[in-house]
Amino acid sequence: MNMTGLFNSANLFVLPFWALMILLPNWKVTRKVMESYQPFVVLGAAYVYLFVTSITPENAAALSNPQLADIAKFFSNETAAATGWIHFLVMDLFVGRWIYWEGQKTGIWTIHSLALCLFSGPIGILSHIFTSCIFKAFSKGCEGLTPEGKAAVN
Repeated sequence: MNMTGLFNSANLFVLPFWALMILLPNWKVTRKVMESYQPFVVLGAAYVYLFVTSITPENAAALSNPQLADIAKFFSNETAAATGWIHFLVMDLFVGRWIYWEGQKTGIWTIHSLALCLFSGPIGILSHIFTSCIFKAFSKGCEGLTPEGKAAVN
C-alpha cells in the first residue's frame, strides 16, 4: 500500500468508532465495540510502521533536540506527515473513547465534546471538562430540592 492509501485508510478506519460514540452512544453494540483496544492496536501498528520508515539518522538527531525549524522540515516529508496525522488519529480517538466512557459512567452529555474531539482532541477534552464542571455545579445546586423545586426540610 502506498502512503496515500495508508493515510486514506487510517482516516476511514476511525470514522465508524466516532459515528457509534456520537450517534448511538447508548447502544449495547457501541459499548461492546468501545470496550475493545483493537482499534488502537491497528492504528498503533500503522503508526509504528510509519514512524520506523520516516526516521533517518538526520531526523533522529534533529528530533533529539527539537527546534521548530527542524520539526517543520521533518513534517515536510510525506511519510513523516502521515506519521504525525496517524498520531493525531490515535490520540484523538483515545481521548474520545475516554470522554465517551466518562459520559456513560456519569450521565453527562458528551455528543458536543465528542464531535469537537473528532476534529481537535484538545478542544474536545476542554469541552468535556467544562461540561462536567457545569453539570456538577448545577447538580450540587439542586441537591436538597424536592421534585417540586422547594427546599427539603430535615
